[in-house]
Amino acid sequence: MNAINTMAKLITHDRNRTMGDLLVGSGRLRPADLQRILDSQAHNQIPFGETAKALNLLTQADIDLALSQQFDYAYLSPTDTSLSPELVAAYQPFGVTSENLRAVRSQLLLRWFNGELGHQMLAVVSAGAGEGRSFVAANLAIVFAQQGQRTLLMDADLRTPPERGQHSLFKLARGVGLSAVLADRASLAQALQAVPSLPHLVVLPAGAMPPNPQELLGRPNFGQLLQQVASQFDVVLIDTPAGAHFADAELIAARAGAAVMVARKNISLLAQTTQLAQRLQGSGVALVGSVLNDA
Repeated sequence: MNAINTMAKLITHDRNRTMGDLLVGSGRLRPADLQRILDSQAHNQIPFGETAKALNLLTQADIDLALSQQFDYAYLSPTDTSLSPELVAAYQPFGVTSENLRAVRSQLLLRWFNGELGHQMLAVVSAGAGEGRSFVAANLAIVFAQQGQRTLLMDADLRTPPERGQHSLFKLARGVGLSAVLADRASLAQALQAVPSLPHLVVLPAGAMPPNPQELLGRPNFGQLLQQVASQFDVVLIDTPAGAHFADAELIAARAGAAVMVARKNISLLAQTTQLAQRLQGSGVALVGSVLNDA
């Protein structure tokens, strides 16, 4: 958790710096060009950003990035390759998809993440493979983190190789994950990985594929782990395997207490999705919403 504290200090520092200082510090603006902008701004009484664009010294993307640092709204430049381009909330925060994700975030804040005791965790489920669970879980985690919520993205899909899970999307360092924690081979602190470019976000990758995923998830220490992270984070989003193929998703959602259903246009089967929803509700899971992934 020290990485989060360090990034929080950097955020506070950036918030107190001028836009020009931030742009010079990031290498997007030379000191001499900054002075040209300031001189022109003082003479013409035009805002800094408009002056810089008129002088062809900065683009709107440069200005947006500096504003994001001042207002603690983390997102990445298109030239930054530290994360997968599938994380559209990080790379295209002003696009239609990101706006839709923020709308989902608002609904979840109203319906579940409302400050009530036990309302910190939410499983992201879908019936079939290829419906976008990991995409939705990852991007939702980003928009929650962008709002300043201490967010944990837990990859509980222990049936997917790391190169296809959250480990790949966030380009995480090699190391232990959830499977090792549940098998008592590693501590939670050893498995958590902060995302430096998204200060309020931490990822718990799935780790190595175990031979007994359902047994690991069924152990009491999985419930204890969820209680532990609920005390450390404002929002815990849990990625899951396909619900129509494995019982893991129901087990995870039951432990979390709530789920959001993902379906994909022209891919998801209505019968499978309906059956999964009925099983979840029959297990006492609060089905707090649904997301139609039309990608």
